[in-house]
Amino acid sequence: ARWRPKGHKSLAATLLPVVLGLLTLLPHSILGKPAEEAANAGSSALLQRVKRGWVWNQFFVLEEYTGLEPLYIGKLHSDMDKGDGSIKYILTGEGAGTTFTIDDSTGDIHAIQRLDREVKAQYALRAQARNRLTDRPLEPESEFIVKIQDINDNEPKFLDGPYQASVPEMSKIGTSVIQLTATDADDPTYGNSARVVYSILEGQPYFSVDAKTGVVRVSLADMDRETRENYSVVIQAKDMGGQLGGLAGTTTINITLSDINDNPPMFDQRLYQMSIPESAPVGSVVGRIWAKDRDIGVNAEMRYSIIDGDGRDTFDISTDPTNLFGIITVKKPLDFEKKPSYTLKVEGANINVDPSLRYRGPFKDVTIVHVSVEDVDEPPVFDLPVYYIELPEDAEIGTMLKTVSARDPDAANNTVRYSIERSSDPDKFFYIEITSGSLMTVRWLDREEIGWHNITVLAMEMNNPSQIASVSVAIKVLDVNDNPPSLAHYLEAYVCETAKAGQLIQTVTAVDPDEPLGGQHFYYSLAPEAANNPNFTLKDNQDNTAWILTRRGGWSQQDQTIFYLPIVITDGEQPVQTSTSTLTIRVCSCDQKGNVMSCNAEAYSLPASLSRGALIAILACIFVLLVMILLMLSLRTHRKKPYLCDEEENVHENIVRYDDEGGGEEDTEAFDIAAMWNPREAHNHHLGKMRQDMLPEIESLSRYVPQACVMGGGGGGDSNVHGYVLAKLLEADMDPCAPPYDSLQTYAYEGEGSIAESLSSLQSGTSNTDHEYDYLNDWGPRFKKLAEMYGVLETNMLSDSRQR
Repeated sequence: ARWRPKGHKSLAATLLPVVLGLLTLLPHSILGKPAEEAANAGSSALLQRVKRGWVWNQFFVLEEYTGLEPLYIGKLHSDMDKGDGSIKYILTGEGAGTTFTIDDSTGDIHAIQRLDREVKAQYALRAQARNRLTDRPLEPESEFIVKIQDINDNEPKFLDGPYQASVPEMSKIGTSVIQLTATDADDPTYGNSARVVYSILEGQPYFSVDAKTGVVRVSLADMDRETRENYSVVIQAKDMGGQLGGLAGTTTINITLSDINDNPPMFDQRLYQMSIPESAPVGSVVGRIWAKDRDIGVNAEMRYSIIDGDGRDTFDISTDPTNLFGIITVKKPLDFEKKPSYTLKVEGANINVDPSLRYRGPFKDVTIVHVSVEDVDEPPVFDLPVYYIELPEDAEIGTMLKTVSARDPDAANNTVRYSIERSSDPDKFFYIEITSGSLMTVRWLDREEIGWHNITVLAMEMNNPSQIASVSVAIKVLDVNDNPPSLAHYLEAYVCETAKAGQLIQTVTAVDPDEPLGGQHFYYSLAPEAANNPNFTLKDNQDNTAWILTRRGGWSQQDQTIFYLPIVITDGEQPVQTSTSTLTIRVCSCDQKGNVMSCNAEAYSLPASLSRGALIAILACIFVLLVMILLMLSLRTHRKKPYLCDEEENVHENIVRYDDEGGGEEDTEAFDIAAMWNPREAHNHHLGKMRQDMLPEIESLSRYVPQACVMGGGGGGDSNVHGYVLAKLLEADMDPCAPPYDSLQTYAYEGEGSIAESLSSLQSGTSNTDHEYDYLNDWGPRFKKLAEMYGVLETNMLSDSRQR
């Protein structure tokens, strides 16, 4: 393509020699053939002007243009352009129409957007000349590049700031802390815009920075973390090699001095005073101590140990979970009365020690701990943890088993009292003397019922009943031969009718609840009255068993169906115990193999003259007789049924009715007070002197009272009445059907629900005033008659008194 680029007049006049010089220096690989021809054309232009166009491929333009007018980039011109406007220039490619525009008539290219090399360093564009009328291309499309030239418009930046760094305390000068890198967005290949130099603004004289590499180093020796731990350092990065006019950026580094173990531990006290009660169990915490260390973390972790003192065997020390504090605990039980105080020599040492810093040691310290044991009112202490006693079961009541002993361990040595915990001896077989602790029996013992007694004895301080101790006493009841042996299993046997003499019919064994040490030994024999019986004999096998043998044959159920054989059993222990057991032997009919078929008498044993009808008649008579007897017993029971025996009867419905009125004070026959003084005479007098005008439904019950109870005691009248009342009370207690059946009847509700309320006269004697009965008129029509009677009576009495 043949184009003739034309730059800006002033810009071309100024930059043309420079551009031509640069183009002559650039290698061909960069410029290419079009660039070489352009350079030759440019150099020859100084000699003469030619009409022929030259070939090009790039434009250069500075970034960050801030003018108001569009930036002129260059001019495209074709040799075929005659200046008549028939050619139209077209621009395509990157940024065409948005960033770059072209005048289609003149070919002038302008930048209409602000260019930034850091955003885009170059643009590839394509240009073509076309016939304006036919739109036919006059030249092939040619590509060229617009390069954006850099200016120093970006300051260096620390992309990861602010920074955190640490360095061990006491580090030497020159120790590297951290390396910083600042980034400059300008072109590092063009000038010094991207050449960065580092400097320190804050943090001197503790730290410094390398100007080229950005490495921050320690510049002050022996910096101590315990004096100052944190430092803030400000670093600056400046481009243009640090020259005047360069742009700069800063960042902050927070530097922390990390701890090293450079400080030994030290106890804050040279003497610790601690106390603990003597009742504290093993493992209880006495107190804690602390060897302070100015270091932190693992450099402050401690290990504690008891290195000396009279309490090193009684107490122990360990480190708490933070490995900072020493915890003193109880290792053995304490006793104020034996030793009231202890002294411990405790050492605290660092666990992690840097060998290079041992010269700053020793990394340990020692302190003294004084532990005081506080006196506590302790419960009594038995001389043994448990007591074991053996006692024969035939021991007499009151036999002393053993004396338990307990003492008050405190210095006061209070008196101790003993007792048995009742839940451990519910049947009260034993008793303990309250002051001496002597344990004795109060009931007979029986090994066969209870072989072991496990009781608990309590010891209580006299002056402080809350201090109670207990101990277990195990009592083993030893066996004594006090039970006779007896036959085991069933006490019945049978003999077949076909049995012959000398035949074995039963093997008997014995049992004995006693348990002799040498084992059971039983001896068998027939009772003296059966020793010479003609039917059976006994053979002792000497192995605790015996055989029952027949002495004859010819057994028959018609002759005798049952035989009783008394057997005497004797044990072999002292004192010898003997018992007699009776073995019942039945005569049975058996089959040929000896199996029992029947042991009852057959029907043919009945008299031949007794028919079946007669037997039925006898049974019917027996049944009728039984029915009559039951009927008579039932009638007799109903007639003798006492009052209130039936639970369903209501006590309020038992009425004793007399069909007469009392005779008042002149009636001396209504009740005889002598019945209270002498029931026997009252009864006789009652029989001899009976009122003729009345017959009570219930006679006096005094005849049922035991006269021995009534007549007992002194001869005075009061004692007779007292004895009578006691006798009646005894009769009521012994009679299960007598009221009140141990129940309480409450009569506190009399008159409830009635307007008249209670009409009882029980409390009428408490008032000496005359009664007024006007209130009867307020009770309604039911009390009208009563109001008229008492109202008239009161009126008459008032009138009589006035006349007098």
